[in-house]
Amino acid sequence: MSRFFEPLLRFVFHLGLFAPFLMGVFDSSFLFLPFGNDLLLVVLVSQRHHNIPLLVISGALGSTLGVFLLSLVAGKIGEEGIRKMAGERRFKKLQARFKKGGGLAVVLATLAPPPFPFTTVIAAAAALQYPRIRLLCLNFLGRAARFTVLAILAIKFGRAVLRIANSTAFRWSMTVFIAICLIGSGISVWHWVRQSQPSRRK
Repeated sequence: MSRFFEPLLRFVFHLGLFAPFLMGVFDSSFLFLPFGNDLLLVVLVSQRHHNIPLLVISGALGSTLGVFLLSLVAGKIGEEGIRKMAGERRFKKLQARFKKGGGLAVVLATLAPPPFPFTTVIAAAAALQYPRIRLLCLNFLGRAARFTVLAILAIKFGRAVLRIANSTAFRWSMTVFIAICLIGSGISVWHWVRQSQPSRRK
């Protein structure tokens, strides 16, 4: 099984500066990729210290484009659709926060690791008509801050990271991780497609 996914891993890492951008688009939109861009950025920074600013900007820009696409779909689904997806209790909490401003909720979503419901927060912001430009700017700044911290940690523990990345255990772990992401992404896309379709009348 690891041999099946190994060419995919090599391809992603060989994308270089474009890899965090591409992963950021997927990770911040509709796919299920917990820690995907974080792990990728750490490995790339460990290999290429001199490209840190470009890697951070690439990841932040990709995430912002993903948020833009997500906000378009969430705006189309509307408040009622996001309410069903998020659950009544969680949606009411988000609604109360966005009535008070909502900027803090967006920033926390960009900084917090899984299982923090990043997609739900962004979708709720779009459905509740939070200003899109502000949403995109906050996402870019928050993701850039998060990736900068990860890059600093990658520099400090770079050699250990590379040893782990070259180990058989890491390759098998990534194989399982990719398989889980593929299954989770399929479920996520199906869920979004289902919610975006108009309800059928009886």
